[in-house]
Amino acid sequence: MSLSVGLVAAFGSALALNWGYWAQHGAAAAMPPLSPRRPITSLLLLFTHRRWTIGFLVGIGGWVLYVGALKLAALSLVQSVSAGGIGVLALLAWRFGSSRPGRRELVSLALALGGLVTLAVSLADGSPAGDRASASAVGIWIGVSVVLAGLIVLTGRRALRAGAGFGIAAGLLYASGDVATKAAVGGGARLAFVAVLLACHGAAFVVLQLGFQRGGVLATAGLASLFTNAVPIVAGIALFGEGVPSGWMGPARVLAFAAVVVGGAGLARGEPRAAGGRVEASDVAAVKLGSARACS
Repeated sequence: MSLSVGLVAAFGSALALNWGYWAQHGAAAAMPPLSPRRPITSLLLLFTHRRWTIGFLVGIGGWVLYVGALKLAALSLVQSVSAGGIGVLALLAWRFGSSRPGRRELVSLALALGGLVTLAVSLADGSPAGDRASASAVGIWIGVSVVLAGLIVLTGRRALRAGAGFGIAAGLLYASGDVATKAAVGGGARLAFVAVLLACHGAAFVVLQLGFQRGGVLATAGLASLFTNAVPIVAGIALFGEGVPSGWMGPARVLAFAAVVVGGAGLARGEPRAAGGRVEASDVAAVKLGSARACS
């Protein structure tokens, strides 16, 4: 029963987080340039924008649901369910944006959702919540992820599409915070990881908002969502001993993980890039209209 409640909470978290991403992107893309060198001015621009603030608060609610899900279910399972949220993000972008899904996008969406269905079937006999990973192993994992995020931001602008490097880096930082969250919910001395998760999520927040002004919603929030979910799935198995179940459920679980990740990657790659690396004005206006409808 607790596992089912945890996975329902994870699904609700995915809906809230990705709707929040979408609303924030539409608002941030239309703002004057944000800069970490002017933190107070940039934060005022964000938090005085009504739609951006609503998206931010909805995202906070999604994170609260996520923490509750981690208390009740294995990290890898929570992230697999959460990964389906990128489909919500894609549908919002297509419904209120200027582009419409092509064949590759439809196949990718079907693959991601099919992975979630396969995952649900593989949960028939439950899944262990995993063990407590060593603090040093968690620290090394997070440290490597943070370094990779920094390198991608610094070097990925030429190799990746507009905003994609920021999206990947934000995803790695959010994933690091999620791994720290899983370690912290064990209580005791591990509550020290709360400071780590706050630092990682704070850095991810900054990187993602900067990315929103450089690329479209799927190239930024889409990739961030993908990496936020895919990396902790691996961490759950590698760090927390969340083994693959025996029998037919084992291959089904692996196929579900692969389908969600591959489908999500296809969705994130499917978005057309605006000229000059900036978000198209029509997309921004459409997102504003959709956000107003959703909030009314």
